[in-house]
Amino acid sequence: MPVKRIEHVGVMVANLEASIRFYEEVIGLKLKGTLLHTNEVIRLAFLGLDVEGETEVELIEGYQEGLPQEGKVHHLAFAVDDIEAEFSRIQALELSGIDQNITTLPNGARYFFFNGLDMELIEFFQSTRN
Repeated sequence: MPVKRIEHVGVMVANLEASIRFYEEVIGLKLKGTLLHTNEVIRLAFLGLDVEGETEVELIEGYQEGLPQEGKVHHLAFAVDDIEAEFSRIQALELSGIDQNITTLPNGARYFFFNGLDMELIEFFQSTRN
């Protein structure tokens, strides 16, 4: 099986800095890094517990102007070793909503999205972090 683990869960937020403080002070997570997406609109923050093999929380600001009361969890991300091989494999399955290209973030991490059977958004993610 190509999936190694659940990489992260993306949560849409209205204010990145306020949400970082909340997840640090209330939940007890540690900020592991922030970055501006290549589209220069979306800002991301990754938080975790600093334990090996953890699933991180990704906070996403700027993805959608009006956040719904429900459904703020944006996607499920699964860690993979070879993003290109997985991109080819998923394309061959002819699933819906497959990204046209693999996106490379400024930190070198690479990903693509596709839809699950109920249109849930799934991300395959190759990290540059351990």
